[in-house]
Amino acid sequence: MKTTNTINDYFNRPLRDLRISVTDKCNFRCTYCMPAEIFGPDYPFLKRNELLSYEEIERLTKIFVHSLGVQKIRITGGEPLMRKDLPNLINKIKQINGVCDIAMTTNGSLLPKHAQALKEAGLSRVSISLDSLNDEVFGKINGRGVTVKAVMDGIEAAAEVGLKVKINMVVKRGMNDHEIIPMAKYFREKGHILRFIEYMDVGNTNKWNLKDVYPKRQIIEDIDQIMPVEAIDPNYTGEVASRYRYIGSDAEIGVISSVSDAFCSTCNRARLSANGTLYTCLFASKGHDLRDPLRSKLSDEQLAEYLQTIWHGRKDRYSVERSESTTKRTKIEMSHIGG
Repeated sequence: MKTTNTINDYFNRPLRDLRISVTDKCNFRCTYCMPAEIFGPDYPFLKRNELLSYEEIERLTKIFVHSLGVQKIRITGGEPLMRKDLPNLINKIKQINGVCDIAMTTNGSLLPKHAQALKEAGLSRVSISLDSLNDEVFGKINGRGVTVKAVMDGIEAAAEVGLKVKINMVVKRGMNDHEIIPMAKYFREKGHILRFIEYMDVGNTNKWNLKDVYPKRQIIEDIDQIMPVEAIDPNYTGEVASRYRYIGSDAEIGVISSVSDAFCSTCNRARLSANGTLYTCLFASKGHDLRDPLRSKLSDEQLAEYLQTIWHGRKDRYSVERSESTTKRTKIEMSHIGG
């Protein structure tokens, strides 16, 4: 398949990042993502035949890379390490000409077992979720009483095998905003970039309220009072995190602020759910089925044309429009499409 020119959407945004969910299951029950009262023992998770196979994911990824200009792949979930033999998929994607970077978002608890194999398969980076350094606070957030040490062990395992590590902290007012400074101090010393994420209205089960959002402005003010910071330029167009550097050092932090400071204008990513549905926005109400076309007799060229049509017609600007709309809409759950 020949590489085509870049495909831009309705607002002239190219597609560069593809986030691939490999499972809707997770061993945590974080209150802002998969609250235990909703995702209980009887929750109908996807069956094996509903999931895309690794071969199907590989085929779609090749088409996205060669025909739509995708360069970076991120593996997500659920918790992606709950999918068996994940290094096999990483290795398949690594072999695709044009893939510049493969990353993964994980809660880190299973990394001690898998970090070496993931690195050898071709994984470059991991973003590890940790919302507090306090066991009591963190145990309540993750809904399973998982200790901070379990995640720290995963962070250490990833770093030891040479994976680049970033830490993601979702900040919710009244839940863990008091942990901002301890987290900043700890990871500044450890040398890992910490990214604060505003509590977002993804899905419908986390009971999101704007009053619970601890905004980027406040996060930076809190840190600046203790450890002065200065804004620095993004690494590339479309980077989701606003970057800040501790003055007098090379150490940095980031803030992902899709609520208070939307970045829709440069959004260049799409999300593929574990059951093969393509979503062109994190806050989408519906997606585009790719599993049935993939399992039909369509050629790669026909699939490419279908995907190009989807992206060319993309008009998503949810974070910009959120404040303008009074209509509550149903949205896909984060556990289906990752972050």
